[in-house]
Amino acid sequence: MTEHSHHHAGGHDGPGCCGGDVIERAERLCGERDLQFTRLRRDVLRVVAEAGKPLGAYDIAERLSGAGRRVAAVSVYRALDFLTEHDLVHRIASRNAFVPCAHAHGEGAGLVFMICRSCGGIDETTSPEIEDQLGRTLARAGFRPASRILEVEGECEACLQREAAS
Repeated sequence: MTEHSHHHAGGHDGPGCCGGDVIERAERLCGERDLQFTRLRRDVLRVVAEAGKPLGAYDIAERLSGAGRRVAAVSVYRALDFLTEHDLVHRIASRNAFVPCAHAHGEGAGLVFMICRSCGGIDETTSPEIEDQLGRTLARAGFRPASRILEVEGECEACLQREAAS
């Protein structure tokens, strides 16, 4: 099975993705595509990247507010829409929260998020086998998906090892 796994948030490796890598990738992508990488979009991406756990829009707005600056959740949602559209963050639907993405995906790559119920860690992988089968299933049903993200809850390897050692 050919899979590409990437650790996102929470749990095992300390705080989230490397914020600098995520910001650099966003700057490069926006430059290549002639997109505006506004201060708010940059700030939202930085907060998500440095959080170390999935964050909701209201949490992000709260972290950005302060020192006389009030950031509205609706503004954060707009920034998240942009960041999600360009694969700079991913939405974890079951948590209504967002995690950073510091790497590029292939066109139309299906993502599988493995969400640990014990530590809250979220790992991401892609699987051509799952993607191919899902594509055939959707085609048979005559269904065209807007996104192809699967979320699987359970226990991660580190938590299973801790449990076995207890």
